Amino acid sequence: MTDYRRQKVKELREAASQMAFDRPTPQHQSNGDEERYGGARYAMSFTKGLEHNSSTGLINDPNDFIAFRSAIDNGFVDAFTTSIRSAQNKQRKWEAPTAGLVYDLQGPDSQAVTMPPAPALGSNELAYEMAEVYELALLRDVPLSDFNDVAVNPKIAASLNRLNAIDYDMTGSEGRVRKNDNGNLTGQTVFRGSSPGVEVGPYLSQFMLLGNKSVAGDRTVTDGIIQYGALGVDQRIPVAKAATDFMTTWNDWVDVQNGADPQSGNAAAIFGTPGSVTRRFISTPRDLATYVHFDALYEAYLNGCLILLGMGAPTDPGFHKLSGSGPLYFNSLNPDNPGLTNVFEIHEREAGGFALWGGPHILTLVTEVATRALKAVRYQKFNNHCRLRPEALAGRIEKSAQIEADFPLIGNAFSQLENEIQATVNEIQSNNTSGTKLLPMAFQEGSPMHPSYGAGHATVAGACVTILKAYFDTSAVLVRRGNDILFSHYQNGDSPVALVPDNTMNALADVNNGTYLTLEGELNKLAANISIARNMAGVHFFSDYYDSLRMGEEIAIGILEEQALCYTTDPFVLSVTTFDGDVRRIGRR
Repeated sequence: MTDYRRQKVKELREAASQMAFDRPTPQHQSNGDEERYGGARYAMSFTKGLEHNSSTGLINDPNDFIAFRSAIDNGFVDAFTTSIRSAQNKQRKWEAPTAGLVYDLQGPDSQAVTMPPAPALGSNELAYEMAEVYELALLRDVPLSDFNDVAVNPKIAASLNRLNAIDYDMTGSEGRVRKNDNGNLTGQTVFRGSSPGVEVGPYLSQFMLLGNKSVAGDRTVTDGIIQYGALGVDQRIPVAKAATDFMTTWNDWVDVQNGADPQSGNAAAIFGTPGSVTRRFISTPRDLATYVHFDALYEAYLNGCLILLGMGAPTDPGFHKLSGSGPLYFNSLNPDNPGLTNVFEIHEREAGGFALWGGPHILTLVTEVATRALKAVRYQKFNNHCRLRPEALAGRIEKSAQIEADFPLIGNAFSQLENEIQATVNEIQSNNTSGTKLLPMAFQEGSPMHPSYGAGHATVAGACVTILKAYFDTSAVLVRRGNDILFSHYQNGDSPVALVPDNTMNALADVNNGTYLTLEGELNKLAANISIARNMAGVHFFSDYYDSLRMGEEIAIGILEEQALCYTTDPFVLSVTTFDGDVRRIGRR
């Protein structure tokens, strides 16, 4: 390495360090429920894995939570084994409680991004998002295709009526914005998320269905097989048994809060015996819950990247000089009139990207951001918010009378929450064969062993999808062009495409209504599908999705800003449309 090169590398590393240092220092702030209700056995905090009282569902000894919180604050993993009295039948481990304390040398530090306080007990927003989780449990086996047309499914119509009857403004004045139509939910907006394009077309993102052409030319995108080199991965998933929900009896609920692991090695309870397992394209909320139960967190976005690369989808023009992905335009003298006029020539570049904003680069980066997202969200989960899961809040509703009698400082907070969503709770209670108000769970073990806010899946979704939106030209639309289906810029003769599983659920049908699906919308929808699928399973609230997505976005943008410092030979500017619809420009000139 020459002395010049050594010096330049030092300057770039220092510039990246200064960029990170100059970012505003966030203030980490929780909603105060941990301190507010500490005298009520920390009724609004995450306590899973500690010993719970079989009558109230609260922890037996508040000192157990104090020891748990102390271990979190101290940041040493051994303390979770040596300093905490966990439940007697605890089988599951708390997941990465110290990850938010480590340092990272790429992108924002895990504590340099944050999330606002979660909705607090007593707020209309918490009541409304608890109703949403309950309603999603009731709709777990309803076809996703019915969400577009409420008239065909009375269950969806009834859920919409119950949600729209709750006194809550979903346009953002009381908290997070939901897609809505004049302040009300419709089949085209319910459970869709919050970002541009998520309300357009089918509920499910096309990236959860499409494949790409095989290297041998024997498959098309509608076969739903994603090419991993010469291999293929099927988008069809194993079908979980319909109407099979868990934790609806009080004893089962208490066991799971104590850290029991009824799911381990018991796949037959979910999918049936091995010889009877079937597969299909994702067709119901339960199917989506199955996907996010077993996914590798970033796999949906790696799949999406492979699909787009296989289609030759257009990239952001900012990458053209580096990746060779766009044509080269330049003027030259007109030989018939030398010195008088110029002609505009277009040439395909003779050098491609590959390692420099080509396939290997973007495939690495779209997954690389996931580890940064997980560390940042662990700090929010454990060190900042320590928020209880929806399953635990349902337990508080189930035992509200006893909790409020035993702990007067709660007042009537849990019974008031139930009153605000009474129609939904009544429907849950009538559907639970045990007659409880507990939240029916798609997972036997309930939530993971870490707090609810933020959501790991949603933070990873925000980071990974932001990388995809930065690299690809999100103005592209999904078209049928001859025998091909691809994301591209519109050309004469193209027609719109919108694919959904057909009646067999093993093939795809085109249901387009003349509206073109944009790449931006389908990527935003992908992030919402994966994130809200965790709500469909019963393990997260809407605010967990909403704020985590945006924190993941900030992490990815920070990494892209540092990457941009490294390209000193050519101007490099790219544009990213955020999950709120704003445009961020990143690069150096």
